[in-house]
Amino acid sequence: MLLWSAFMLCTLAIVYSGTKLSKYGDIIAEKSGLGRSWIGLVLMASVTSLPELVTGVSSVTYAGVPDIAVGDVLGSCVFNLLILALLDMLYRPAPIWTKAHQGHVLAAGFGILLLGIAALGIFLGTDASPLGWTGFYSVLFLLIYVIAMKLIYSYEKRQLAAFVKEVAEELRYKEVRTKDAIVCYVINAAVVITAAVFLPGIGKGLATATGLGQTFVGNILIALSTSLPEVVVSVAAVKMASIDLAIGNLFGSNIFNIFILAIDDFCYTKGPLLAFANPNQMASALSAIAMTAIAIIGLTYRAEKKALFIAWDSLGVIAVYIVNIVVLYHLR
Repeated sequence: MLLWSAFMLCTLAIVYSGTKLSKYGDIIAEKSGLGRSWIGLVLMASVTSLPELVTGVSSVTYAGVPDIAVGDVLGSCVFNLLILALLDMLYRPAPIWTKAHQGHVLAAGFGILLLGIAALGIFLGTDASPLGWTGFYSVLFLLIYVIAMKLIYSYEKRQLAAFVKEVAEELRYKEVRTKDAIVCYVINAAVVITAAVFLPGIGKGLATATGLGQTFVGNILIALSTSLPEVVVSVAAVKMASIDLAIGNLFGSNIFNIFILAIDDFCYTKGPLLAFANPNQMASALSAIAMTAIAIIGLTYRAEKKALFIAWDSLGVIAVYIVNIVVLYHLR
């Protein structure tokens, strides 16, 4: 009962401050002129992914459970993509992909590249040549992350320059000062981070008696807990009609999550991190790749109508998520 009470308390704090975080992130995007896709990709994504960072570092340095760290990151990537499909259900006017900027394909492509390298690292296991105590893939993660941020930033600036009139018409916060927005953003971000940091430990305590194993618990329960900020921020962004902020947050979180794997690897001094991960983790990596590919199809094809209350591509994302859970459960 104490664990469930703590879980609900953290959840309520994240729901409240996460909603505010979306609003002030949207204001900063408007005031700075950097674009909602870019703010979602960098500012929002890095804040909402900090629980995964804290969980990963504590898993490899204090708890000594590298499989939990890897499972949390890959499970969060899968869950973030599921959120995209759920947002499509929430957004009534049309498939959410039709309202999103096609520039998100660039971030999604980098996500597939990073996930592919992670899957390769898990597949190679101890056969991968280490660089000191880390894996070669961690250097690639860092390099690709920097390149991704630079290219996406350049792309966003070109798009904003080409559509200055359109951007000007979207101004909604003329009365709010930039300084006030930044202060409120920082305060609410601190609340989200503080509350979300406790969630993995609570989730681990609730899962102790299940006997499902570290891989399943890390990919499903812990990942669900640490992904709660993405859920709240993205849903709030969609309700404000800031579609690009929501989608940019989710694709950006996945890129940042793989970047977290590199940090975890540097902190884990017993050897390359992915060499100590259960090979079953490849299921989540491959599922995330498949779900991202489906999202790219949706962003490119841009269907005009939904089948009932959800687009066909969103149904595909949900189907892959369900298959991933079933596979992980049978491999536990």
